Amino acid sequence: EVHLMESGGGSVQSGGSLTLSCDASGDIDGGLCVGWFRQYPGKDRREAIANIDYDGRISYADSVQGRFAMSRQHPKKMSLSMNNLKPEDTALYYCAIGRHRRGCENWGLIAVWGQGTQVTVTS
Repeated sequence: EVHLMESGGGSVQSGGSLTLSCDASGDIDGGLCVGWFRQYPGKDRREAIANIDYDGRISYADSVQGRFAMSRQHPKKMSLSMNNLKPEDTALYYCAIGRHRRGCENWGLIAVWGQGTQVTVTS
Protein backbone atom coordinates (compact mmCIF):
# COMPACT_ATOMS: atom_id res chain seq x y z
CA GLU A 1 0.00 0.00 0.00
CA VAL A 2 1.29 3.46 -0.93
CA HIS A 3 1.33 6.30 1.57
CA LEU A 4 2.25 9.96 1.08
CA MET A 5 3.43 12.36 3.77
CA GLU A 6 3.76 16.11 3.29
CA SER A 7 5.99 18.37 5.36
CA GLY A 8 7.22 21.95 5.32
CA GLY A 9 4.01 23.84 5.84
CA GLY A 10 3.78 26.75 8.25
CA SER A 11 3.04 30.41 8.62
CA VAL A 12 4.83 33.09 6.61
CA GLN A 13 4.35 36.74 5.84
CA SER A 14 3.19 37.95 2.45
CA GLY A 15 6.07 37.91 -0.01
CA GLY A 16 7.82 35.11 1.84
CA SER A 17 8.75 31.61 0.72
CA LEU A 18 8.15 28.03 1.78
CA THR A 19 9.15 24.67 0.37
CA LEU A 20 6.85 21.69 0.80
CA SER A 21 8.14 18.13 0.59
CA CYS A 22 6.29 14.92 -0.08
CA ASP A 23 7.75 11.53 0.80
CA ALA A 24 6.19 8.30 -0.38
CA SER A 25 6.35 4.84 1.08
CA GLY A 26 5.34 1.54 -0.41
CA ASP A 27 5.65 0.18 -3.91
CA ILE A 28 5.72 3.26 -6.13
CA ASP A 29 5.18 3.17 -9.89
CA GLY A 30 7.52 5.90 -11.11
CA GLY A 31 5.62 6.08 -14.41
CA LEU A 32 2.49 7.64 -12.94
CA CYS A 33 1.84 11.36 -12.83
CA VAL A 34 2.16 13.25 -9.54
CA GLY A 35 0.79 16.56 -8.40
CA TRP A 36 0.12 19.15 -5.73
CA PHE A 37 -3.34 20.39 -4.81
CA ARG A 38 -4.71 22.83 -2.27
CA GLN A 39 -8.01 23.12 -0.49
CA TYR A 40 -9.41 26.35 0.90
CA PRO A 41 -11.25 26.48 4.24
CA GLY A 42 -14.90 25.58 3.85
CA LYS A 43 -14.45 24.31 0.30
CA ASP A 44 -14.94 20.70 -0.77
CA ARG A 45 -12.97 20.79 -3.99
CA ARG A 46 -9.20 20.66 -4.19
CA GLU A 47 -7.50 22.97 -6.68
CA ALA A 48 -4.75 21.49 -8.82
CA ILE A 49 -1.74 23.79 -8.69
CA ALA A 50 1.14 21.80 -10.19
CA ASN A 51 1.71 18.38 -11.71
CA ILE A 52 4.37 16.30 -13.44
CA ASP A 53 3.52 13.78 -16.15
CA TYR A 54 5.35 10.48 -16.69
CA ASP A 55 7.63 12.18 -19.25
CA GLY A 56 8.67 14.98 -16.89
CA ARG A 57 6.41 17.67 -18.36
CA ILE A 58 5.41 20.09 -15.63
CA SER A 59 2.25 22.17 -15.65
CA TYR A 60 1.07 24.92 -13.31
CA ALA A 61 -2.19 26.63 -12.54
CA ASP A 62 -2.34 30.25 -13.69
CA SER A 63 -2.66 31.35 -10.06
CA VAL A 64 0.82 30.05 -9.18
CA GLN A 65 2.67 30.24 -12.53
CA GLY A 66 5.98 32.01 -12.07
CA ARG A 67 5.85 31.82 -8.27
CA PHE A 68 5.75 28.07 -7.54
CA ALA A 69 8.12 25.38 -8.82
CA MET A 70 7.49 21.66 -8.58
CA SER A 71 10.22 19.04 -8.82
CA ARG A 72 10.53 15.30 -8.41
CA GLN A 73 13.90 14.26 -7.08
CA HIS A 74 13.13 10.57 -6.91
CA PRO A 75 10.09 8.36 -7.53
CA LYS A 76 9.45 8.56 -3.79
CA LYS A 77 10.12 12.27 -3.23
CA MET A 78 8.80 15.48 -4.70
CA SER A 79 8.73 19.07 -3.60
CA LEU A 80 6.96 22.37 -4.19
CA SER A 81 8.93 25.59 -3.82
CA MET A 82 6.65 28.54 -3.21
CA ASN A 83 7.89 32.10 -3.58
CA ASN A 84 6.25 35.50 -3.32
CA LEU A 85 3.46 33.98 -1.27
CA LYS A 86 0.18 35.86 -0.99
CA PRO A 87 -2.61 35.70 1.60
CA GLU A 88 -4.80 33.99 -1.01
CA ASP A 89 -2.32 31.10 -1.04
CA THR A 90 -3.49 30.20 2.47
CA ALA A 91 -4.84 26.65 2.25
CA LEU A 92 -4.27 23.01 3.11
CA TYR A 93 -1.77 21.58 0.60
CA TYR A 94 -1.81 17.97 -0.57
CA CYS A 95 0.55 15.90 -2.68
CA ALA A 96 -0.91 13.15 -4.81
CA ILE A 97 -0.18 10.27 -7.17
CA GLY A 98 -2.42 9.75 -10.16
CA ARG A 99 -4.01 6.64 -11.63
CA HIS A 100 -2.39 7.16 -15.03
CA ARG A 101 0.69 8.59 -16.69
CA ARG A 102 -1.07 11.91 -17.28
CA GLY A 103 -4.05 13.69 -15.87
CA CYS A 104 -2.91 14.68 -12.40
CA GLU A 105 -4.52 18.08 -12.86
CA ASN A 106 -7.83 16.26 -12.45
CA TRP A 107 -8.60 15.45 -8.80
CA GLY A 108 -10.94 12.68 -9.96
CA LEU A 109 -7.99 10.80 -11.45
CA ILE A 110 -5.94 10.75 -8.26
CA ALA A 111 -5.19 7.37 -6.72
CA VAL A 112 -3.37 8.34 -3.52
CA TRP A 113 -3.53 11.50 -1.38
CA GLY A 114 -1.29 12.71 1.40
CA GLN A 115 -2.76 13.91 4.68
CA GLY A 116 -2.15 17.58 3.90
CA THR A 117 0.01 20.33 5.35
CA GLN A 118 -1.26 23.80 6.28
CA VAL A 119 0.18 26.92 4.67
CA THR A 120 -0.83 30.26 6.14
CA VAL A 121 0.23 33.56 4.61
CA THR A 122 -0.34 36.70 6.65
CA SER A 123 -0.52 40.21 5.24
